Amino acid sequence: MHEEPIDPFNGDPADPAAGLDDLTEDAENEPLTEAERQDVLEDLSDLEIYQALLSPTGIRGLVIECEDCHEPHYFDWDLLRGNLRHLLTSGRPRVHEPAYDPDPDHYVTWEYARGYADGVHDTLTEGTDEDQQK
Repeated sequence: MHEEPIDPFNGDPADPAAGLDDLTEDAENEPLTEAERQDVLEDLSDLEIYQALLSPTGIRGLVIECEDCHEPHYFDWDLLRGNLRHLLTSGRPRVHEPAYDPDPDHYVTWEYARGYADGVHDTLTEGTDEDQQK
């Protein structure tokens, strides 16, 4: 008699959980390249700016179109920050962890956040440029 349930996919080449063993093996985990690492660090830096600018307007995080499932995933600021830090330390992204039952009106894309930050920067430096020309 078995104490554990028998795996109905044991030995089946189409086992849907077959790839899960690979996720725990650190031997195959390749570290990020220096360029990838720099990109993640820049994303973390940008994320801080976006949160500081957009949180006061009611924005709770960013929405990212998932390349795997082609669905929008909504990430709160802290969750996205944690995912990026995990990527830095482990070299691989976390499994999908989008926010639970998000209100899409409270999330923006990276592109929107970048444009918003650029607009704020341009507005703040406009007066400085005009003052220097006088």
